[in-house]
Amino acid sequence: MKIAIGSKNQVKIAAVKNVVKHFWPDAEIIAVDVDSGVREQPRSEDEAVNGAKNRARLALERTGADLGFGLEGCTIDTAYGMFLTSCTAVVDNNGVLGVGFGGKMLLPEAVAKEIRKGRELGPVMDELTGEHNIKQKQGAIGIFTNGLMTITDINKGAVILALARFINPRYYAS
Repeated sequence: MKIAIGSKNQVKIAAVKNVVKHFWPDAEIIAVDVDSGVREQPRSEDEAVNGAKNRARLALERTGADLGFGLEGCTIDTAYGMFLTSCTAVVDNNGVLGVGFGGKMLLPEAVAKEIRKGRELGPVMDELTGEHNIKQKQGAIGIFTNGLMTITDINKGAVILALARFINPRYYAS
């Protein structure tokens, strides 16, 4: 089994590896840098799905893998405030698509205001904490939960959910 990941982000790679090795222990995993085709900071679930699908398909095309994975974080503004979530898309060579989302977390209003101005979450979090490159470490989720849950944990959940149709295809047959 050959697996392609449409990102060189170590957090995303770790999430996919953690899950894939459970189902396919000998899988070859290849990470490639591809463009999501969406904003740097997706602002809706639809935009996150489109970005994740684009990453998955491009990774698959560039590597000739059996499965392509794309992961996108996104923020969603609601009547209750702005939430942070993660989306994973998985695609195979037949065009079968699986999509899953990780948990959603309410962002502090001060952070949400910066996102609404068009800023990306990563740099906002770096400024807030005084740390560097939080998005490729524990992520905002790790900061706000004191490490109890990290972005890798959220991504891992989204990867598992996106794979559901591949690990139990009989339930998804039309």
